[in-house]
Amino acid sequence: MPGSLVAAISLVLFFLGYRYYSKFLAEKIYRLNPNYITPAHRFKDGVDYVPANKFVLWGHHFTSIAGAAPIVGPAIAVYWGWLPAMLWVVFGTIFAAGVHDFGVMVLSVRNEGKSIGTLADKIIGKRAKILFLFIILILVLMVNAVFAWVISNLFISFPASVLSIFIQIPLAVWIGFRTYKGTGNMIIPAIVVLFVMYFTAIIASYVPVLQIDLVRYFGGEESITILGLSGIEMSFFIWIMILMIYVYIASTLPVWMLLQPRDLINSYQLLLGLLILYLGLFITNPGISAPPTNAAADDVSWFPLLFITIACGAISGFHGLVSSGTTAKQLNNETDARFIGYLGAVGEGALALITIVAVVTYFNSTGEFLAHYHSFEEAGATGLNVFVEGAAQLATGLYIPIEAAQTIIAIIVISFAATTLDTSVRLMRYIINELGQTYNVKPLTHMHTSTFFAVGASAALVLLPEGPRGLGSGGYLLWPLFGTSNQLLAAISLLIVTIWLKKNGRNIIYTLLPLIFVLFMTLWAMINQVFFDWSGFGSSDGNLLLFVFGSIILGFACWIVLEAVFLFRKVSK
Repeated sequence: MPGSLVAAISLVLFFLGYRYYSKFLAEKIYRLNPNYITPAHRFKDGVDYVPANKFVLWGHHFTSIAGAAPIVGPAIAVYWGWLPAMLWVVFGTIFAAGVHDFGVMVLSVRNEGKSIGTLADKIIGKRAKILFLFIILILVLMVNAVFAWVISNLFISFPASVLSIFIQIPLAVWIGFRTYKGTGNMIIPAIVVLFVMYFTAIIASYVPVLQIDLVRYFGGEESITILGLSGIEMSFFIWIMILMIYVYIASTLPVWMLLQPRDLINSYQLLLGLLILYLGLFITNPGISAPPTNAAADDVSWFPLLFITIACGAISGFHGLVSSGTTAKQLNNETDARFIGYLGAVGEGALALITIVAVVTYFNSTGEFLAHYHSFEEAGATGLNVFVEGAAQLATGLYIPIEAAQTIIAIIVISFAATTLDTSVRLMRYIINELGQTYNVKPLTHMHTSTFFAVGASAALVLLPEGPRGLGSGGYLLWPLFGTSNQLLAAISLLIVTIWLKKNGRNIIYTLLPLIFVLFMTLWAMINQVFFDWSGFGSSDGNLLLFVFGSIILGFACWIVLEAVFLFRKVSK
């Protein structure tokens, strides 16, 4: 079957979902009010509460939610076949992700721009708030570790991409100062910066001296450096330390200085990247070599693991943190929530869709696909790199050389991951501040103390656990727990939105149905993982790190759900 046909049908469904379903939600369910004074205006402080143009804010929101996860998850999930992955991405985006992201954003805007964790206090109760904040804290901690690992891995695999990423940061700060002082807008300078980045990437692809290849500097992957670390382990260590220093600075700067301009640049990257890949797809029209369903995938069942392997790209709890934690504080008009929230989810669905197509059209035959995706573990280890190579192959349809295309695709993925990383650290700072206020621990209410704690814990989590990749394996090991935790967070966020709608006398069926589906699948998957895979009591050897984190999150989540069920029954009466 041609990959272009599958993509075309899916894109039409995305368009119909935004055009009609999101409009119905905006008018009948969430009831947007153009005259409502948003928190960005009511609490304007020039740091976190800053009214933003809806296109600029869409860029920030889109790139914050569209990190590497909507690429990594689908690139792994095609192990079970492209058809179930495609169906979950398309219908999960339309009926779950869009509803979730849009609803959480509106709820936050109607409650002073507070995070979804804080709103659990108002909607469900104080115990639920504390439990929810701890779940979110653990999730963003894992996000920081996972994405630091992803970025470091791509820096090592594609060293020609590093220079362009470094160039972007000072240029984004220049755009931020220029716009803040009122001497110009962001759009034209952002396009110029994007051109500079890609020009640098193309040159670096063919000039080795411009490639910052730490592994080569240390004498190769197997060479022994100081502290007995191999060349690749030392490279991981250095890149992770550089990333932690960067996110510390980035997450404490005012949003107008780096966050907004860099995210606008990255939104253009995403749009340009999607345009290149989809045009390349329709021009080359490659056939799908992977099977619709993989009968040989018998080591790990797709049901229910498919629905947690693809989190971002179908529905993701992290989106709710971004929607309520940062985006709601910058919303200029409440009616912008439909464009930013629902269309942001659709954009990420389009990214997950092209990821699936790029991977399943990359191989020359079904046998070659099955030889590469011979186990779930192998799919997890190599899926991201397969996407980069497959996407570069699609880009050659526009006569882009394969070396330059690989570098540009790597830059796009790294940019998204970096955006998510420092947004996540900023969110973690908010949560630590709030826990400090709740328990009257004054040092935790200070910005730099809480940021230092967030960055230090993230660095320790990605560096300390031992794993198959040596130093820096923490992010790789945490990926299975990231998916389940992410979906639990999405389900609890939908639960809070549903109770809010019920209290206001509105129809809850459109949030209740995706809530039940996601909660059922995630609890089923997580119970199996915690008690049979990670505990060591089943057929697997067990994993203490995942067992401890998973048990805590599962216990907290079940407690919150019980609190909410009792409250829901009370509200119904």
